[in-house]
Amino acid sequence: MRLVDLSRPLENTEYADPPGLGPKIAYTGHDDSAEQVLGFFPGVTRDQLPGGEGWAVETVALSTHNGTHLDAPYHFHSTMDGGKRAITIDEVPLEWCWGQGVKLDFRHFGDGYVATAKDVEDELARIGHTLREGDIVLVNTAAAEAYGTPAYVGTGCGMGREATLYLTERGVRVTGTDAWSWDAPFIHTARKVAETGDASLIWEGHRAGMVRGYCHMEKMAALETLPATGFEVVCFPVKVKDASAGWCRPVAMFRD
Repeated sequence: MRLVDLSRPLENTEYADPPGLGPKIAYTGHDDSAEQVLGFFPGVTRDQLPGGEGWAVETVALSTHNGTHLDAPYHFHSTMDGGKRAITIDEVPLEWCWGQGVKLDFRHFGDGYVATAKDVEDELARIGHTLREGDIVLVNTAAAEAYGTPAYVGTGCGMGREATLYLTERGVRVTGTDAWSWDAPFIHTARKVAETGDASLIWEGHRAGMVRGYCHMEKMAALETLPATGFEVVCFPVKVKDASAGWCRPVAMFRD
């Protein structure tokens, strides 16, 4: 079996999230922590520790939406499935998080473009795939090439309401994107809302979860290395009680 890591690391960068929303990681090295270790063992001196060293520890302040993560329906709205209480990340069925992978290549769409149901249908026809219940659909956008730069958050296309509903009405319960958001970058959506006065354009892909509950991953990596089909995706989230999302390390599995 061959495994492909589809996640981004949690790191001290301002480029993976909008300004001020990135994680903060403080690193404590082996030299710095030696006295902390000794505090647990009275009478032991530093020269008795292997190499005089303590342990390495990191202290992290972050959002559940930093790094590669899985959004629960609760993130999108308080209700799902036409009015039922939206489930939180600790309630997401594990069965949703392991399925056959399908990659849609939308790298040719411009920044801020909102993909439609027809775009999805055309791409599925191109790759020769019929969606099945439980498929995990990954959207490869132009954003991945901009990761690590100030342009990342504003780059790539997004998935619109009708495109998202096209997937969920066919039994897709987990999706993913290499962009910062499942929806088009806010900078482009804000301009369209200002021009049209249509506030329904805000977060339209996310809000599709009000009709049928689903989850999506954001800030994925290495989608450009995947074929259109022929692999499985495993993406179990960290179990954060009553939370809107959980960090995950999605993996593509290719069986021999």
